[in-house]
Amino acid sequence: MSHFPQTPSFTGFNTPSRIEADIADLAHEGHIPPEINGAFYRVQPDPQFPPRLEDDIAFNGDGMITRFHFHDGQCDFRQRWAKTDKWKLENEAGKALFGAYRNPLTDDESVKGKIRSTANTNAFVFGGKLWAMKEDSPALLMDPASMESFGFEKFGGKMTGETFTAHPKIDPKTGNMVAIGYAASGLCTDDVTLYEISPTGEMLYEAWFKVPYYCMMHDFGMTEDYLILHIVPSIGSWERLEKGLPHFGFDTTMPVYLGIIPRRADLKQEDIRWFKRDNCFASHVMNAWQEGSKIHFDIPEAKNNMFPFFPDVHGAPFNGQEAMSYLTRWTVDLASNSDAFESVTQLTQTAGEFPRIDDRFVGQPYRHGWMLEMDYRRPVDLKGGSAGGLLMNCLCHIDHQTGKEQHWWCGPVSSLQEPCFIPRSPDAPEGDGWIVQVCNRLEEHRSDLLLFEALDIEKGPIATVNIPIRLRFGLHGNWANADQIGLAA
Repeated sequence: MSHFPQTPSFTGFNTPSRIEADIADLAHEGHIPPEINGAFYRVQPDPQFPPRLEDDIAFNGDGMITRFHFHDGQCDFRQRWAKTDKWKLENEAGKALFGAYRNPLTDDESVKGKIRSTANTNAFVFGGKLWAMKEDSPALLMDPASMESFGFEKFGGKMTGETFTAHPKIDPKTGNMVAIGYAASGLCTDDVTLYEISPTGEMLYEAWFKVPYYCMMHDFGMTEDYLILHIVPSIGSWERLEKGLPHFGFDTTMPVYLGIIPRRADLKQEDIRWFKRDNCFASHVMNAWQEGSKIHFDIPEAKNNMFPFFPDVHGAPFNGQEAMSYLTRWTVDLASNSDAFESVTQLTQTAGEFPRIDDRFVGQPYRHGWMLEMDYRRPVDLKGGSAGGLLMNCLCHIDHQTGKEQHWWCGPVSSLQEPCFIPRSPDAPEGDGWIVQVCNRLEEHRSDLLLFEALDIEKGPIATVNIPIRLRFGLHGNWANADQIGLAA
């Protein structure tokens, strides 16, 4: 019998859901434009069984993929487990066999050496497959229409690294997927792989390089010629794992690096330029692009660690004020003989994270960005508990050309999940389309799906889709047109 811990990670809004379901034509208010034809996929960590240890963090839940299929002015719902090796082994045993987040030393002997992926971080459609991703392992491939799980993608043996990113980028000019894998030669190693994959899913090359130190490399930037990789000291080690400490901890005494890494099959370590700056925290990337010899890299930056569950390695308490992040532009010049940044410029006074763009402009100069905003000046009443982490209570749109911002507040007892952009048509101008995102109704323990005009978010949702089951706090998701996923009419 399942008895989940009575802790914040497993109670209130964070109570495990564990529901697979199909619901046709969800009830909605407002108007769903009939020309929206495709699906929004997103993933939530959702533990199949109570944790093997006394408690756990949200990042360690099993992957549950949700698909919202828009067609003919309606929205259909499908939700399925990402059936990883871990999920199958535990399902057969009827209990948790894998232990703490990224700590194989805490696993049951029967699963030693097995792939530990939960496939709970991103849901991404590419090459006719649905990729369920967790950055400590290969990606799990699923059928985007049936949502059945196939197995881990190793590209016919061409992938020799052990890991694959949860934040791939698609080059808008070639259609290739660009990805990395950190800790590529084993847990806590400083080896990283650079992958480039063709639009049909064939691995074009795998190139290996080393980074200044091992840390969480959750996201990266990409330009036409380079992979842009930020090295921020959310560090880990076998020593930490042996002591039973969380895998990662933040070290405020270490420098931050920005690596400019040529996208080449014959990449050599000496081809990489490493630029260095003072300590900060940064995770998700809004965008990056080249301008002559200069590289611009837009990223929410915080003075200190944003993850209270990966605490300060020196024992300092979590500092919520210093954890607030602000979109910042890092600029480096490849023509410079120095390893110093040319500039670090804060772009806004709005605190926010989970940045997104019109993905057709990845790696290029761009105008429009959206993110989840943390605005504590507005009323906050967390009845029923928070959906996780810092309260993200507004959607923000930033026009980099004019500097104008728009803000939409979801109310005092709601919070928001990551936005995703839907182009109005394949050749629509940048930003012309819609934003889709999940809204957590905290007191009522339920969820809504919101649809906005992307460049006019201040007027509020044009449609609110009512989801009759509660979605847990999700991480990332992406849009796919109907013809990409076998759902075209």
